[in-house]
Amino acid sequence: MKLPGRRKDETQSTESVASAVVVDGAGSAESARALGTAPKGRPTPKRNAAAKRRGPVAPAPMTSAEARARRKSLAGPKLSKEERRTAKAERRERMSDRRERMLAGDESALLERDRGPVRRYVRDIVDARHNLLGLFMPVALGLMFIMMAAPQIQYYISPAMMLLMVSMAVDGVLVARKVSRMVDAKFPENVESRWKLGLYAASRASTLRRMRAPRPQVRRGEQLG
Repeated sequence: MKLPGRRKDETQSTESVASAVVVDGAGSAESARALGTAPKGRPTPKRNAAAKRRGPVAPAPMTSAEARARRKSLAGPKLSKEERRTAKAERRERMSDRRERMLAGDESALLERDRGPVRRYVRDIVDARHNLLGLFMPVALGLMFIMMAAPQIQYYISPAMMLLMVSMAVDGVLVARKVSRMVDAKFPENVESRWKLGLYAASRASTLRRMRAPRPQVRRGEQLG
């Protein structure tokens, strides 16, 4: 049989290999490899390993009733209304306790980005500093309200917004440089990049002091060792 896109000699060689496999009966592994396929009856190693990892797969439910029954079986025993209320209250209490410990600076309750003595020291540096970045959101919202209340002064609001953004950027660079310098002096073995520490410090400085998490542990203007 002539296949499109093949030369006459390639077609003849393919047909000869196929006829040899048919004459041999089951066919040898060499003939199967010549045809570019795996030996008959032998799954590929990848498919076999994947089947062993997955295990048997349950058939898909045929009706909505079967789907509901399967969901109920996976959900476990049904709880009463009082038990659900008790479980919900316990879960809320655990979440509240974890949040309080996180706000207090408990190392076991902190997020991964806030853990470690270096990050704690960075937070103290930012909290002890008078940050201009923290005024960005209140000032920006105030300028927007003024612009909506008096559209005729929009000509002056745009330069003010640009000046505010430049000031915030400069303050962010300053706090990042201060953090890098003080961390290098206190933790000479620190391997964390200055870029990450600078972004972490600028992000905390841009948040209002009362909204920072964890809560500030030092007063403004306090000297850090």
